[in-house]
Amino acid sequence: MLKPNMLEARKRLSKKIETEIFKLDPSYKNIGNGLTYVVKTYGCQMNEHDSENIEAILDAMSFEKIDDYEKADLVILNTCAIRENAHNKVFGLLGRLKHLKEERPSLIVGFCGCMAQEESVITEISQKYKWIDIVFGTHNIHELPSILAKNIKEKIQDIEVYSIEGNIVEKLPVKRASKYKAWVNIMYGCDKFCTYCIVPYTRGKQRSRKKDDILEEVNELIKNGYQEVTLLGQNVNAYGKDLNVNYDMASLLEDVAKTGINRVRFVTSHPWDFNDKMIDVIAKYDNIMPYIHLPLQSGSNRILKLMGRRYTKESYLKLFDSLKAKIPNVAITTDIIVGFPNETDEDFKETLDVVNYCKYDLAYTFIFSPRVGTPAAKMKDNVSLEEKEKRLQELNTLINKYAKENNLKYLNKVVPVLLENTSEKDATTLSGYTDTMKLVNVKADKKYIGRIVDVKITDAKTWSLDGEIVSK
Repeated sequence: MLKPNMLEARKRLSKKIETEIFKLDPSYKNIGNGLTYVVKTYGCQMNEHDSENIEAILDAMSFEKIDDYEKADLVILNTCAIRENAHNKVFGLLGRLKHLKEERPSLIVGFCGCMAQEESVITEISQKYKWIDIVFGTHNIHELPSILAKNIKEKIQDIEVYSIEGNIVEKLPVKRASKYKAWVNIMYGCDKFCTYCIVPYTRGKQRSRKKDDILEEVNELIKNGYQEVTLLGQNVNAYGKDLNVNYDMASLLEDVAKTGINRVRFVTSHPWDFNDKMIDVIAKYDNIMPYIHLPLQSGSNRILKLMGRRYTKESYLKLFDSLKAKIPNVAITTDIIVGFPNETDEDFKETLDVVNYCKYDLAYTFIFSPRVGTPAAKMKDNVSLEEKEKRLQELNTLINKYAKENNLKYLNKVVPVLLENTSEKDATTLSGYTDTMKLVNVKADKKYIGRIVDVKITDAKTWSLDGEIVSK
């Protein structure tokens, strides 16, 4: 049994990052014969991509994927540690799984992801959730075959979570959720240590993949007909800083654009690492999408300093203005936290001022959620929940106003849309995204799925657009 340790997870040493190559031991290939699985995913794009790896590993072990977790032989929860809401959802599902396991003792329950890297969570699981069979972390997904094999043989709870800086594992199999767009990890971990954020503890040291491995993956996706890639990392703008070579995110963006793939995106950016060279590359290549997610978190310099964000409101707005000036038709979205410990009315007003200035296309807004082990969780907080909820409502009203205003600008315009699937509400409607990441719904034949088509926008709502195809 190996449990996480927050103090160990915080360490950053000068040790060289090693690269491992995944290879499935032949003795594990038939372990899942006749067994079914479900992977439930919570959290960010990195978690979604991790689940694509987990599912591919299970497929390689002869497990069969199904949709109904109540009928599955193996259920794995891939968890998120960013906010309390995700934490509560996970434990809510664990309660239902406990009843299933009482009915079917053969059910294997797995627990992984960022919550598995939290010391307090694993202490609770080892004491109160002894019926959970396997627990593994973000650093050892590649060990899932041996972990599963051990549990099937020994039938006892096995917790294997490393509190390490982390290595890089190449050649992990991937079962992609889409046939047309793909996540491509370019780096792992984060060294920013924002005071409210658990990610540097759960994901480890900032470490970049080699450019040749990334470009090989992108070129393989092109061969397989993919239209779009999203370069993925906790802070993609810091790509290459740990490689000690003269090659950075701007260099990688340019090389990926030169592969000729139709669409290139990237998430998530930290304003501190976003430089002019990156902006120039984005503006230069038509296949790098004019969409930037640029987290603000707060418009108050006092709060930004308490958050450990390493930039000021003024430097953020300078970067915002540069993006708007240099990249035609760019859409910018953001993240904002309200109710950070001791946020005053004036601090909140400064956040509203920035929103009124930037008029974001969309924003993901949250009430501050203290995470055990982070500095912000220890800060004295004199802001009531009632006040925080009031501020969130006021902020969301403003965000929704600008989201609708920005969408209205698309009325009667023709925009390129990658149609990805049928609408969940209407099988005769296809949905997809513009180059600026606007959701568009179109009445069209399914033959258009997987294609980038010109769409004339006929209606604009707060969260989506409606349109009709004008190019065949």
